[in-house]
Amino acid sequence: MVEQVELRFDHASRASQTHTNLSALRQSSTGLWVAGDETASFEHLTWTGDHYGDQRTFMLADYIALPAGPQDEADIEGLARANGYLWLVGSHSLKRRKVKSKDPEKGAERLATVIREENRFILARLPLDPRTELPQRGSVLSGSQSLTAHLRNDPHLAPFLALPGKDNGFDVEGIVVTPERVYVGLRGPVLRGWAVVLELRVEDAGKGRLRLSEPYRKHFLNLGGLGVRDMCPDGNALLLLAGPTMDLDGPVRVVRWRPGGRRQGVVPADELETVLELPYGVGCDHPEGLARLSDGRLIVVYDSPSPARITPAGGVLADVFKV
Repeated sequence: MVEQVELRFDHASRASQTHTNLSALRQSSTGLWVAGDETASFEHLTWTGDHYGDQRTFMLADYIALPAGPQDEADIEGLARANGYLWLVGSHSLKRRKVKSKDPEKGAERLATVIREENRFILARLPLDPRTELPQRGSVLSGSQSLTAHLRNDPHLAPFLALPGKDNGFDVEGIVVTPERVYVGLRGPVLRGWAVVLELRVEDAGKGRLRLSEPYRKHFLNLGGLGVRDMCPDGNALLLLAGPTMDLDGPVRVVRWRPGGRRQGVVPADELETVLELPYGVGCDHPEGLARLSDGRLIVVYDSPSPARITPAGGVLADVFKV
């Protein structure tokens, strides 16, 4: 059975459309950490008793060195909260310009234009104050040490680094952090129907920098042609939000994966458990972020929410499922 809960945002966030571009969330000790994919900020919403509100906005540039400065969007697509840190990951993707309906004559020219925005290519780790859980100055993996820099010779993924994310190019859309590992889920590429999850070990390099401390591992999951749209921890397992890698509405489902002792390689469908089939709309209500709540329920937020999800108070409705 689906329940709904309101996430209420302030005027500035509504003006920048954060509430309609939610891409990631994690529970905090008092509410939710959330992020949209159109800004260089992240937000905290406090549980008030009947909704999440009392929003606080945190600018990424106050906590890490952003490659392109404080104004360019970071396209945050994943959040993790583990080991006393808040982790944020950008999409690491290129983007192709959109065709504008009001100017179709320039459509072909726009489709030929691919843009690289350096703030998208970050993996950030921010210490959380143990008393207040407020973020502190942290560290970042970016630039010459970025994740994509480590993949430039990868036999599976390197060919996709030059493709925009929505063209089945390289596109990060989820992160889970365990005591020893960082798992990064890819929306794309999907290789002959197999989605990709990267397993990393990240360590402090000093002076506000992170680095990969050993070779990464690759896991290829049979998600039936879908990519990873978000991830969250589920005890010793991971829950994957599986959805289209291309510009499609659905299908979308939640799948449970138990990495176990597997070093790397293919994960067939019979090692994955479908937990939920999620609702989605036509041109709207695209499931984009999920998190486990402390009571075990699963909260899901939607990109491009339908008008029915927008509340009179300027909030947006998330779905909550019992699993």
